[in-house]
Amino acid sequence: MSTQEIYNAILAFDEVSVKAKVRAELGAGTDIQTILDDGLVRAMDIVGERFSAGDLFIPEMLKSAQVMKAGLELIKPLLTTDQSRSKGTVVIGTVKGDQHDIGKNLVAMMLEGAGFKIVDLGVDVESEVFVKTAAEQKADVIALSSLLTTTMPAMEQTIRITKAANLAVKTIVGGAPVSQAFAHQIEADGYSADAPGTVKLVKELVG
Repeated sequence: MSTQEIYNAILAFDEVSVKAKVRAELGAGTDIQTILDDGLVRAMDIVGERFSAGDLFIPEMLKSAQVMKAGLELIKPLLTTDQSRSKGTVVIGTVKGDQHDIGKNLVAMMLEGAGFKIVDLGVDVESEVFVKTAAEQKADVIALSSLLTTTMPAMEQTIRITKAANLAVKTIVGGAPVSQAFAHQIEADGYSADAPGTVKLVKELVG
C-alpha cells in the first residue's frame, strides 16, 4: 500500500477504492499529512493540469473532485490543529438572483482539495452576507459566481460593499458570462475562466 494508490484511484474516479485505500493507509499508520498531500492534493493538481491541457472535461473534473472529497472527509476528523492549518480561508457563493451552483461547487471542492478552508454560502447570496461572513471568518478571499448576465451587477455591488468595509480580503469573480474585462471594470482582484485556474489564482493572491 502507498499513497500512490489513493492518487491512482482519484484519477480513475473510483470513490469506493479511494475510501478503502485511505482507511488502509490510516490503519497502517501512514502520516495523515502525507495522505493529504501525496494522495489527495497531488491528484487534484494533476486533474487541473489535464483539464487545462484539454485531456479532461468538466464532468470528469467534477467526478474526480467528488471522489477526492470522499477521501478528505475520512481524514478531516483526525487532523490535529497544526496539521489542519489551512492555506487560507475562502468565502464562496453564487450571487443574489442566481440559483446555479455546479461551477461554484466544483471550484469549492478543488480549493478544499488544495488545502484551503471553504465557507460555502450556497446560491442566491446577498452582497451583505458575503461581506459579513468574510469579516466573521477573517477570510482571505471572497469568490463570487454568476451564470446569468442579469445577476452580474450583484458582483459589482458586493465588491463595492467589501471595499467600503475596508476588509483585508481579495475578491475574485467567475462564471460563464464573466470576463477579465468585466472583472477589471468592477475592480475585482482576480478572474478565472475555470476551476483549476481559480485554484492557481487563489494561491497567488493568498501566497
